[in-house]
Amino acid sequence: MDRRQEILEAATKSFTLFGYKATTMEQVSKIANVGKGTIYTFFANKEILFQEIVMSLIREMQAEADAVLDASASFMDNAHNALMKMLQFREQHLLFAKLIEEEKELRTPAVKQVLIRIESEILSYVAQLIQRRIDRGEIKDCDTQLVSYLLFKAYLAFVVDWHDLHGDSIPEEKILNLFKETIFRGLTLT
Repeated sequence: MDRRQEILEAATKSFTLFGYKATTMEQVSKIANVGKGTIYTFFANKEILFQEIVMSLIREMQAEADAVLDASASFMDNAHNALMKMLQFREQHLLFAKLIEEEKELRTPAVKQVLIRIESEILSYVAQLIQRRIDRGEIKDCDTQLVSYLLFKAYLAFVVDWHDLHGDSIPEEKILNLFKETIFRGLTLT
């Protein structure tokens, strides 16, 4: 493994354990077993290092969502599977979970900006899924940005927020049926 990758892995570990605000370049250098100067050879500052890690996180989340897409499946099934996969990733990925926790508790501006960027990437991803199906004539023409926002926020509410507020989870099949009978029905051509 090269030094740059070792530094990225060490920084990811530090951000995951301590959060953005509490992570220092000194901690990263100790975890990576390199001098601080070596880190600065690759990354000008903590913010740039953090941005690199976040971009890797976004690529990983998109790859997981891509893996559940099926070209022969309906828009509804693909949208559902991709959104569920991204929300599962959000909840299970330790760094992502730590960032969400830090933003809630400390309101760290850099973390807030990163979470906004991640959400923007998710919305763009979903909008592209919608646009491809519009172009194929499978669903109605619509404002892809607004529909992707509606889908993402609604899924987030039922998958994450519902559990936080009510203490129990809604079964995935029930969520799919709810969306099938409401939002997805409004997008179908028939």
